[in-house]
Amino acid sequence: MTVLLLGFEPYGGRSSNPAEAIARTLDGETIGGLVVRGRVVPVRHEGLAAELARLFAEVRPQIVIGLGLWPGSAIVRIERIAVNIADFEIADNAGARICGAVEAGGPTALAATLPIRAIRARLLEAGIPSALSNGAGTFLCNALMYRTLRLAAEAVPRPSCGFLHLPHSHADLAAMMEEQARSGRPGAGRLSETPSMELAAMVRAVRLAIETAASAGRA
Repeated sequence: MTVLLLGFEPYGGRSSNPAEAIARTLDGETIGGLVVRGRVVPVRHEGLAAELARLFAEVRPQIVIGLGLWPGSAIVRIERIAVNIADFEIADNAGARICGAVEAGGPTALAATLPIRAIRARLLEAGIPSALSNGAGTFLCNALMYRTLRLAAEAVPRPSCGFLHLPHSHADLAAMMEEQARSGRPGAGRLSETPSMELAAMVRAVRLAIETAASAGRA
């Protein structure tokens, strides 16, 4: 019995991503009676669908949770829906800037099948700021959520599936500010106003999300 935990690598010129760090941290842990298989996902449109299909076949998960960075967020965003739109405001790590559908001819939108309200309640009870979100964007986080929901719908047994968007970690933001100061580039004032969260709190949030989803699956 497994959880497939998918965390994106750094992108947009950043040197780190809390999503990757959490996927690596929780890989191999047993949470809620399920073994976590943390996998780092390239920030590339090309090959994403095939890579996710390969991971589903390898792990055969009961729960699938994607993780990604939402710059500027102060909270954990529990995504409610993925849309069949790929409209990249920036290029992916292969230099591609896509404008079109995630899946040609696919459904317009797909709803998360994780117990998102229960997860939000659990996180708030634990003192971790969080909220349900009605938009996962139109970059690769949305594409990953959409494609994992499509794969989950065809899997037997069908895993519960969803996505969490994360803030910058304190350490990542500090490193960005240090690099900016060292390079002399303008914008330090903007970074000083950027929200962030302790990485340990985000790790705990993901653990609680997995526990909650596992408990719902046994109910």
